[in-house]
Amino acid sequence: MASSKRWASIISSIASFLLFFIIILQVPVFRVPCRTGTCTSPVEVMSSHLIATELYPALGPKALLYPGAIARSYIKNRTFPSYSKLSKLYNLTNLRKTSASTDLQHLEILAGSYLAVAGAVLGLIRLGRTSLFGTLLILWGFVREVILKNSANMNSARSIHIYPVTMCIALLCAFLAIRKDVRKLIRCCRTRRGAKSLRFRAKIM
Repeated sequence: MASSKRWASIISSIASFLLFFIIILQVPVFRVPCRTGTCTSPVEVMSSHLIATELYPALGPKALLYPGAIARSYIKNRTFPSYSKLSKLYNLTNLRKTSASTDLQHLEILAGSYLAVAGAVLGLIRLGRTSLFGTLLILWGFVREVILKNSANMNSARSIHIYPVTMCIALLCAFLAIRKDVRKLIRCCRTRRGAKSLRFRAKIM
């Protein structure tokens, strides 16, 4: 039987790659107002904010958006978009004129998107719990605005939506990508299974 360390390494590797593809290929996990209109993935939220605030040259955010644009074109059976058409495809042309109020209204989702994207990349080299914290922060943003009704603009609360299946998969992958936690979980399961086996043998004898 393989050791808990080996199983933890295998599980965390698979989870890290799955999470990376979910984030980078921009699988829809929510729907929230952003600088471009409506964003459905952490990469879109982060990229629109970076380009609008000029915190980073537009070349970097566009490079992050390109894999998702290719994936969407493939799913919809369309021709792959050129890099120069990304601004039109994602409505990035007039971002500097848009109000920053949308970012302030969904601050937790914005911060969580940054952490989720960074964590997905760092997860490939097994660094930290950044992605898990980012995903939980995004969830807290939705809890605050939808369930607790704590948003100043109630119409905004109705305009946001979360996709439960993809969000649960992303959250599970973010947790399983942490090798230490997976190893503890495997050890705990093996300990409980061993204890049940001993009790069963005791009853038979």
